[in-house]
Amino acid sequence: MNKPLIAAVAVSCLICSFVAAAEPPADDRPNVVLIMTDDQGWGDLSASGNQNLKTPHIDSLKRDGVSLEYFYVCPVCSPTRAELLTGRYHPRGNVYDTSEGAERLDLDEHTLGESFQAAGYRSGAFGKWHNGSQPPYHPNDRGFNEFYGFCSGHWGHYFSPPLERNGKMVRGDGYVTDDFTSEAIKFIEDNRDRPFVCYLPYCTPHAPMQVPDEYFDRFKDKKLTMRHRDPQKEKDLFTKAALAMCENIDFNVGRVLKTLEQLDLSGNTIVVYLSDNGPNSYRWNGGMKGRKASTDEGGVRVPLFIRWDDRLPAGRSINEIASAIDLFPTLADLAGVEILAEKPLDGVSLAPLLRSDQPDWPERLVYSHWAGKVSVRSQHYRLDDRGRLFDMRNDFGQRNNIADQEPEQATRLKVAAEKWRTEVLTEIDRTPRPFTVGYRDTTWLPARDATPHGHVRRSNRWPNSSYMTDWTSPKDRIVWNVDVINSGTYEATLFYTCPESQLGSVVTLTDGKSRTSAEVTEAFDPALIGHKEDRFPRKNTYHKDFRPLRMGELKLSRGETKLTLQAEQVANTSVMDMRYLKLVKKQAD
Repeated sequence: MNKPLIAAVAVSCLICSFVAAAEPPADDRPNVVLIMTDDQGWGDLSASGNQNLKTPHIDSLKRDGVSLEYFYVCPVCSPTRAELLTGRYHPRGNVYDTSEGAERLDLDEHTLGESFQAAGYRSGAFGKWHNGSQPPYHPNDRGFNEFYGFCSGHWGHYFSPPLERNGKMVRGDGYVTDDFTSEAIKFIEDNRDRPFVCYLPYCTPHAPMQVPDEYFDRFKDKKLTMRHRDPQKEKDLFTKAALAMCENIDFNVGRVLKTLEQLDLSGNTIVVYLSDNGPNSYRWNGGMKGRKASTDEGGVRVPLFIRWDDRLPAGRSINEIASAIDLFPTLADLAGVEILAEKPLDGVSLAPLLRSDQPDWPERLVYSHWAGKVSVRSQHYRLDDRGRLFDMRNDFGQRNNIADQEPEQATRLKVAAEKWRTEVLTEIDRTPRPFTVGYRDTTWLPARDATPHGHVRRSNRWPNSSYMTDWTSPKDRIVWNVDVINSGTYEATLFYTCPESQLGSVVTLTDGKSRTSAEVTEAFDPALIGHKEDRFPRKNTYHKDFRPLRMGELKLSRGETKLTLQAEQVANTSVMDMRYLKLVKKQAD
């Protein structure tokens, strides 16, 4: 359940030992490189048998490491990230959606980054975070010394977009996957002489379907020889763009592996590769049922490769089922890092499976959840969210419901699913949580975290990379529910666009007690970006740049309040488009 912010932060500081691993000698502690892709299906690799593309560098991780053949994540982005970071099922951390605050990981959840950081590791995250934006939900406050990327879910543009570095807005440098990799490589180079954790969560092949010409040109005229199980559902152009993005990912994985080799770090670096959910379209996925957002096999089964030269056997395939909740305890065990957590983990260390051909490994169940739907996977069966039972050894496509033929198994898994619902799903608290202000000197409040009232609306039904538009009336309001952590005077800045013809409106920001106003006097009306780079028509909002408008100072008192942005005067037919509100603490009370 949600807890008051200060209490939650205090709990996270008063952590105690829950799991302890035998620590190897300090000079032999392995590095960790954890690579996770976004919306890449199990079938989007040549290592999985897909002849439509070539992924030699990723395939080498399977060849030179250990492959978990039946590895499961969540059906969508932010829940998988929460499970990977905490070793606990995502509802326990109150991550139940992908935007508008429901993607934030509760502050009393302990993360992988925090345990490794406490053990003396340098930690960095480069890419898509998606578990909270404002401090103390920000990655710099959750165990990562360095962060470069974006904290939201989907992003509007992949070529030199606005990103952030440790809380400061910056301009990206080139294609995002290349850029994130370059930053990760620099981090590895800078920390070559000390143990490090490099978390590299890419945002591709998630939409928008943008990829450099070099990769798309390989596919645009190519005949797809392997198709989705229902080929009439497949959109060839989308598939080609996704596969081109996967080949770009492969190129960048190769860059990381080459860096480790050149720095003589390969032998003492654990490299992990996985995706966060099933494919984001109907394309070849080994004949499995389901895609992204589905709790069926194809929506939650992803590749998982772990390479640790000379420490883990090359080429081993493991058939025991495993899950994202297992990665934190596994990496801590392999590295000899003590897990600092107040709450018990749902995951278990997979080290015995990785190291032994015949481990003493008990039967277990893995649960998949999204939007109230729960599916249960045993080693042999899957019970879907409608209570149908499938023999996953002989019917991995889930075509034949055998619940009537196997009533004992169906009943066993139904009871397990109901128990999981009762014990885990009930931990979700959908009470709206305010967005934190003033935990650090600078707080960014994006349009996605505000609630529009009146005619004003977001630019897209998916909020994450949206902006506020159609602001036409003094009755229109943009409201942020916030929790001010530290009282004081804050300088407020809006990021806006406005054409020359609409200049002159006066906007006001208030918490009901203090207020500040500014007139829109300078035009800034850039074109939307992304049309020409898109390989497939998008459903997300298009991107454009925004410029700052200094609003002035606002005196805010500690506690929960509402920040309301309104037009005191509308000069013509519209006020502005608005992307961000930035608050900088100038003076504390």
